[in-house]
Amino acid sequence: MKIEREEFERERNYLNKTVSLIRKKISSLGQELYDDDEKVLEFKKFIWDSHTEMDPSEMRTMMAESDLQVSIMQSKGNYLQKLFRVQNKPYFGMIRFKEDDEESDIYIGITHVEDNLDYYVHDWRSPICSMFYDYETGLASYEAPGGRIEGEITRKRQYIIENGELKNIFDNDLNISDSLLQEVLAEESSDKMKNIVNTIQEEQNKVIRNTEDKNLIVEGIAGSGKTSVALHRIAFLLYRIPNLNSNNVVVFTPNKVFSEYISNVLPELGEDNTYSMTFYDLLCQNINEYKNIENFTDFISRYYKKNISSFDLIKYKQSDEIINDLDNYVKDIISNIRFTKNLEFDDFIEVSTEELNNMLTHKYDRYPLFERVTEIAKKITENNYNGNMKNYKSIEKVLKDNLNIKLDLKDIFNNFFNSKYSKYNDNIKDNYLYYEDACLFLYLKSLLVGFNTNHIIKEVVIDEAQDYNKLQYLIIKRTFKTSNYTILGDTNQTINPYYKYDSLEELTSIFDSSKYITLTKTYRSTYKIIEYTNKILGLSHSTAIRNNKASDILFRKGCNKIDFINDITNLKSTSKSIAIITKDDEEAEKIYNLLKEDTDIMLIDGYSHIKRDLVVVPSYIAKGLEFDSVIVYNDENNKYKENEKYLFYVACTRAQHNLIIYNGEE
Repeated sequence: MKIEREEFERERNYLNKTVSLIRKKISSLGQELYDDDEKVLEFKKFIWDSHTEMDPSEMRTMMAESDLQVSIMQSKGNYLQKLFRVQNKPYFGMIRFKEDDEESDIYIGITHVEDNLDYYVHDWRSPICSMFYDYETGLASYEAPGGRIEGEITRKRQYIIENGELKNIFDNDLNISDSLLQEVLAEESSDKMKNIVNTIQEEQNKVIRNTEDKNLIVEGIAGSGKTSVALHRIAFLLYRIPNLNSNNVVVFTPNKVFSEYISNVLPELGEDNTYSMTFYDLLCQNINEYKNIENFTDFISRYYKKNISSFDLIKYKQSDEIINDLDNYVKDIISNIRFTKNLEFDDFIEVSTEELNNMLTHKYDRYPLFERVTEIAKKITENNYNGNMKNYKSIEKVLKDNLNIKLDLKDIFNNFFNSKYSKYNDNIKDNYLYYEDACLFLYLKSLLVGFNTNHIIKEVVIDEAQDYNKLQYLIIKRTFKTSNYTILGDTNQTINPYYKYDSLEELTSIFDSSKYITLTKTYRSTYKIIEYTNKILGLSHSTAIRNNKASDILFRKGCNKIDFINDITNLKSTSKSIAIITKDDEEAEKIYNLLKEDTDIMLIDGYSHIKRDLVVVPSYIAKGLEFDSVIVYNDENNKYKENEKYLFYVACTRAQHNLIIYNGEE
């Protein structure tokens, strides 16, 4: 809908008024913080000078007052930072809401802006702003703290604002879809993921704002915005849930490249970044018995380089079946472990075998096995040395020597593969754990020693969920046992050759009180790229949203240096980011060495930072990333096979606008 000049001027005046208010607030908040800092320093000096004259109760009161002042300063400082971020773009949308014959304009931005409770801008996460994402013009409602509010949206408007200037206005009768969304989708991608707060779609908003379900399992097709939804959901929960802060949230990502790629989103939304980790990090934090542990990227690479001795053995180690086998193996150990002789220590301590075994199998059976022996040693020490615990380690050693089973985790782990419970025999290296073995070892260790439970984390987000098997989910769930979970993935983007879900809905059996949600629209790629990638897996449910003119997918036979350079040169005229995606890291290195003398190209591994406009990257590291243009390289002697079609699908779906395939099938 065309905006009349008079209306445009009215909106421009409102923007100028809002920007002016923000800058005044920045100035006054800065002065307040300076003054508060002086007061806090004086207050702390007073406490220090007077502490000898205060009784404990007075001291506690004064310290609490000091802490409160610091907390208030931190809150002011955080808001000041948010105002700095939004001062040149204070809002992106507006709804005119009519309730009981009263109309009000609700301007929507990253953070709220008010003057004496007169709200110039509302935070996008506030209840009233949910209507911006959920409704077209017409009847609408939202859940306020006091109950449901019903009314009518009579206008829905979006803005393009740059450097404090109003560039364009879109009036939308429909949900956020056409004008602004297409303009945003047409933008070139960058080396960092951007926030999508101004174009969140209804199906995405339902995930972001869901607080009814303890756990969410979200399955979305490639380009449906799963990661963006997860990050905006974190920002929403930080706003909505009392006492939840960024330190209470952890995001599991596939690799360090991906963590770096998403690192801008939460700060753009005015929140601190959460703790980001990979499952490999969790393994390293909890396994100290082995010197080196393989990471997930090398685990996948090993398969595609054909550096494996037995596919079936690794498939078994990744299977659901082995969970039950390990559980039964541990139960057998616990059922049969016994002390074989009396404890004799320090000439005056003697505890009978019968009494020791009673403590082991009954009195302390609430503890994990290894901890039982420790608790028995502590109790015996406490009873015989008047509470002095200095000898308990020595007693614990004697107790372990008197058992019929050696309490050595590495031995117990190796013995599993030679026991009746394992379907395959194997011998684990002494100082190096393959990734598949590390997952099993941590699970076994946790059963025998106890899970290293984290109670600080209240919200866990797991991205690329299809690449975690059920055993890994059991480890995560028992580690963060009091947390809520948001789990996002796409079974069609599985890169683990040994394990695949039919649907992520299977995870509802692990996570109680969970809701399974699907995202079916893709915002990343053109319809021609979607049509091609659908054919790779025989899909038909992907819906492309981009309506800009789509380039044809190009196919090249053979491949040489000149072909690469010509294609790169042509793509650079329209693309800010270009990726050459290979099947594995060996091929990536080969292409990098071929082109590095003639192009400013960067080789990406699992630990790199993407900072250039041209990269070469293995397919299993590219997952989750997106680029304006992609060249998918098929080595003529190592083409993607039928059982590797999911990896090929991942590579092709990284492209937004242009896709070129070397040595591939049309």
